[in-house]
Amino acid sequence: MDEESRLRRLRLVCRRDALREGGVAARFEIRRGDRQLAAFAIAFGGNVYAYVNVCPHRGTSLDWQPGEVFDESGLYLICATHGALFEPKSGHCVEGPCRGAGLAPVRLVVQGEEVLLAEDFRVLDAGM
Repeated sequence: MDEESRLRRLRLVCRRDALREGGVAARFEIRRGDRQLAAFAIAFGGNVYAYVNVCPHRGTSLDWQPGEVFDESGLYLICATHGALFEPKSGHCVEGPCRGAGLAPVRLVVQGEEVLLAEDFRVLDAGM
């Protein structure tokens, strides 16, 4: 596949400068089969990460307000339902009832100032 064809398959999620370290997430939707899933993108440690917006414990959204997924320190993602804490770089749950489980990552591409989602994305958790 040539570069131009590959680029046509990418969808804009947000501009990179819209994501602040440990700040409000950019919310977007992805499709897996016939299911529409909520997802979010964050900036942390100089990189961009994205996850399906579903806590592995109860299946609820993490954010308590749209895009509010970080705890007060800006160091962990937090589930608004029961306070589980997740590492932003890996989505791994480090505290709470889902300890040891993790958020399902979504692969993004940062190209210049754009954060892009491949239309043929793969949610890396086969159990979803």
